[in-house]
Amino acid sequence: MAKKSLIVKANREPKFSSRHVNRCRVCGRPRGYMRQFDMCRICFRKLASEGQIPGVTKSSW
Repeated sequence: MAKKSLIVKANREPKFSSRHVNRCRVCGRPRGYMRQFDMCRICFRKLASEGQIPGVTKSSW
């Protein structure tokens, strides 16, 4: 779980556009972020295996 203060700080409008920080919309984690799904790899894996992300299926071969 990310610090609440850092999540609030990331939601504010940055002074410069290069200061924008991508964070997971589920847990607020800044690392392992996937832009296509707006979430981190951990939340993506959990939600994909539960079938809650449309169009994503668990790979098996």
